[in-house]
Amino acid sequence: MIRSERLTAEVEGDFVVFLIGMRINKLWKIHKWLPVVLAMPKMLRELMSTPDSGLLSFESWFGRTTIMVQYWRSSEQLLAYATNKDAEHLPAWRKFNQAVGTSGDVGIWHETYKISPGACENVYANMPLFGLGKAGTVHPATGKRFSAKDRFK
Repeated sequence: MIRSERLTAEVEGDFVVFLIGMRINKLWKIHKWLPVVLAMPKMLRELMSTPDSGLLSFESWFGRTTIMVQYWRSSEQLLAYATNKDAEHLPAWRKFNQAVGTSGDVGIWHETYKISPGACENVYANMPLFGLGKAGTVHPATGKRFSAKDRFK
């Protein structure tokens, strides 16, 4: 649903922004990159079906280089999932390293940012709930939330 008003989102307390993606370096090596593509939906289903996993929300874009933005409650929860031998991630990571390793066929990457209250701002106009707006609580971008300068205070 498109929300026509200007909105801003806030997440209570500290949180983590996790950027993750892959790059298909050799398009013809489908057998190398397709398993990587197919592994992520399994992980997301697992995380979203477990509310205490710490994953708050995510957005993704797919092309030759993919990017997914994930919002996590804490870095501890993100790392706990990444290293949980009973979860989908660790076996997928091991399979990637065995199948692709350092061949250069498929690149993978991630960046992790710890965000403290007041360290970020956002605005959404004529948008459905998106990004931090899906992970946090939205408010009208009016009064003390009107401008980026105001939202950083």
